[in-house]
Amino acid sequence: MKQDNIIQKIWGLCNILRGDGITYYQYVSELSYLLFLKIAQENGSEKLIPKGYRWIDLESHTEDGLLGFYQEMLTHLGAYVENEVVRAIYAFPTTVFSHSENLKAVINGISKIEWHQVGKDGFGELYSGLIDKSAQDTRSGAGQYFTPRSLVNTILRLIQPNLGELIQDPATGSGGFLVSADNYIRNKYPREKYKANPPKCQGVEIEKNTRRICLMNTFLHELDANIIYGDALTDDVAELAEADVIIANPPFGNKAGGQRPLRNDIPFPNANKQLAFLQHIYLGLKPGGRAAVVLPDNVLFEAGVGTEVRRDLMNKCNLHTILRLPTGIFYAQGVKTNVLFFTKGSAKDKYQEESCTQNVWVYDLRTNMPSFGKRTPFGNSDIGFTPEELGTDPHLGAFEKVFGDKPDGTSKRIEGEFSFSAQEIEVDKDAEEENQGIDDRLAHSSWRCFSRYWIAETKGDSLDISWLKDKDSVDAAK
Repeated sequence: MKQDNIIQKIWGLCNILRGDGITYYQYVSELSYLLFLKIAQENGSEKLIPKGYRWIDLESHTEDGLLGFYQEMLTHLGAYVENEVVRAIYAFPTTVFSHSENLKAVINGISKIEWHQVGKDGFGELYSGLIDKSAQDTRSGAGQYFTPRSLVNTILRLIQPNLGELIQDPATGSGGFLVSADNYIRNKYPREKYKANPPKCQGVEIEKNTRRICLMNTFLHELDANIIYGDALTDDVAELAEADVIIANPPFGNKAGGQRPLRNDIPFPNANKQLAFLQHIYLGLKPGGRAAVVLPDNVLFEAGVGTEVRRDLMNKCNLHTILRLPTGIFYAQGVKTNVLFFTKGSAKDKYQEESCTQNVWVYDLRTNMPSFGKRTPFGNSDIGFTPEELGTDPHLGAFEKVFGDKPDGTSKRIEGEFSFSAQEIEVDKDAEEENQGIDDRLAHSSWRCFSRYWIAETKGDSLDISWLKDKDSVDAAK
């Protein structure tokens, strides 16, 4: 049985719970309880679980009284087990099961799966596959905006996390960025070299069940990960150290309720959650540290505090690249997003603290792109991390090539990239006037460079920079 078939079998068990009104996302969280016990039996880590609370004890229990035994089992594992990771996975346990017969049916279904066909190193990928399926089927996954794996892989191919580095995600979610970053490094180096100097991973997650999924994900992938339960925008994160690499897709929307105050070290307090996360990230980098952050359009143009934050970012960091993403690639309709790539300090001096950004390169992957979704997937998530695979993604590959091979964005770059018939796209007249004296063809390029001076004087420090017209808007105006 191939891994995809196993994922499909596990997923099919969710049908048992549909009558109880259980969401797919709740199902994955509940699966974390059950699969941890079963996988521990299969991969030799059952010694972490005390006798009487193992899979065999759950599996052999009669249906009568099973739900009560299961609830007591979860409580014990979350409070009294010696292993810290196991306790964290079972912390604050609640079960979505309300009938013993449904619980018994799911247990029996898990037992029937041919687990011997999953290699010891395959359990992590199996669980990641379930998380991906949850994201696809729930669209926004309980308010979470899951990052497409093809985009995650592109970000990692460009930002190049390395051995011994501290890698952070302050909005960890299910841990996809951290797991993929570790996978990138494992693929780059021999096992012995990795074990001698593995990366350190830190994350922060505010939602209990999402943190549980993240802990399970990082545990099964054998990451050295510290996932803090809390809010990265508050004093919950005092133990976070300055990072070599920060990769994140912060949650969209305003700070819910605003009951807890922002940390005092965030210089420009604001109700906009993304602006607060952006400040947290660029302030949390080591000198020379690099970041890639997924942010919605409003962060690029919001006035007032938004302008101050962008100025501070470009002052303290080298904001070298912005990738304008297509709409529809996240599991929420109409969300327009970008990836900001920046490095603490300037291109020449990582300890520089002022005037660090000189030029911002912008790649427009949004204008006249197809509508992405389930039927038209964005990118190719199967493309891995070998040097030969760089630049081969059907949608992101062209951007990877022009980005260059240096993770801090200092590779030699040349304007002009005409994938996806960019040379045929009509150009905004204002954009033409703003860029007098350049090669006329570059006005049609998806890849352009804008000076810090031009951004300040012409755009008023807005980073909402576009120059290509969408074909639909052009046709509508005719």
